[in-house]
Amino acid sequence: MNNSLENSQNVFFIGIAGSGMSAIAQYLKGIGKNISGSDRYFKPADFNDTKNKLEAEGIICFEQNGEGISSSTQLVVVSTAIEDTVAEVQKAKQLNIPIIKRSELLALISESKKTIAVGGTSGKSTTVAMLFEILEHAGLQPSLISGAGLTRLIKQNKIGNAAVGKGEWLIIEADESDGSIVQYKPEIGILLNVDKDHKDLPELMQLFLQFKNNSKTFIVNQSNKFAVTLSQDSQHDFSYEENSNAAYFLKNFQQHGFKISFEVNATPFTMNTLGKHNAENALAAIAAANFIGIDLNICAEALQHYEGIYRRHQIIGEKNGVVLNDDYAHNPAKCAASIKACQPVAEKLIAWFQPHGYTPTKFLRKDFVKEIAEALRPQDEIWMSEIFYAGGTAIKDISANDLINDLKALNKNAFFVEHRNDFVKSVKKHLTNNCTILLMGARDPSLEAFAQFVWATINC
Repeated sequence: MNNSLENSQNVFFIGIAGSGMSAIAQYLKGIGKNISGSDRYFKPADFNDTKNKLEAEGIICFEQNGEGISSSTQLVVVSTAIEDTVAEVQKAKQLNIPIIKRSELLALISESKKTIAVGGTSGKSTTVAMLFEILEHAGLQPSLISGAGLTRLIKQNKIGNAAVGKGEWLIIEADESDGSIVQYKPEIGILLNVDKDHKDLPELMQLFLQFKNNSKTFIVNQSNKFAVTLSQDSQHDFSYEENSNAAYFLKNFQQHGFKISFEVNATPFTMNTLGKHNAENALAAIAAANFIGIDLNICAEALQHYEGIYRRHQIIGEKNGVVLNDDYAHNPAKCAASIKACQPVAEKLIAWFQPHGYTPTKFLRKDFVKEIAEALRPQDEIWMSEIFYAGGTAIKDISANDLINDLKALNKNAFFVEHRNDFVKSVKKHLTNNCTILLMGARDPSLEAFAQFVWATINC
């Protein structure tokens, strides 16, 4: 590990409640560092589950007012969302304490292990979790740094997005949204897909090309028309199309309620999850695991016990034939895949979506409308509430209602409810005794609480 980290015992994280930040903070605590941090969501009078779980791990948490940094602090970590005007940044500069970005720190950590980095515009957290499940079941005792909590770790009252194992392998997400993917030099790089997200396709392809060049072995999804162009060796690759050149291919996919089944190279798999996109994520994990020597039957045993991850098709409950499903889907391809995955569960689907960020929503407007419109069945509905605004200097020149009006123009059952807490009251008359409510959205830390609010107030 780089000397700047080896020589830094006391590390402070600004914005520690973020999923990427909290994961690295827990990992460093697990290898013996003294970790503390602050977050704008930490308020004395407000309950914060992340804060409680960090403190249970021995991580000291502060308000974001500068009091947490002192002359004993040896390294300060910031995310891309942290601006120079934040009190801790100013204090660290006054005290001449080195400041490092989260992605740079993760790159340093990855150099200390044999790393598998999972990239792509969709499915990274899920694939990381599945791969961790397989390596753990195979006895390899892997480490994990992820963007979402694994359900089986959350059940241990942890955030669930980090683990320190005794083995040589580390599994991480490689994020393209902030460009940090180019900093990692993994033993194995996985490219799940390339779809328009917060960046245009040419820029994304350049980032993923650098990711390929930095990876010792590169595994790609040959079913994705853009990812396949970056294939290093088809004998490492995977595909849900049997007639491709990929070494690992998916056959006989079926979904029955909340369970899927499929075959990979004649080995049967069953999983407690939804959607063909999750079978594809599993296929990526299987290809990487088999490449490092784990038998396909061991992979099948492991994935049979996979419990999912936080807010990825998380079933909140069922009342009188109405199922409530909470999902992290937030870009056009993810929203469409999430909608399609829920359709086999019930006769009617009511999807609710909260876009995040005015600039991303405007950039992806046509793509959202096209993907969602194509995914909806005639009986399905799409609802949206106003765009989540996290603060800053964004120009509010678009509304979620603009997307709803575009969908209405395509004769889709589309509804706008500006304030999301009015959604339950508005949607009640649309419910049947055989339907699924799918909640979709990201970045907003209150979405979990919103799902619980919907569950508590819905009267089917």
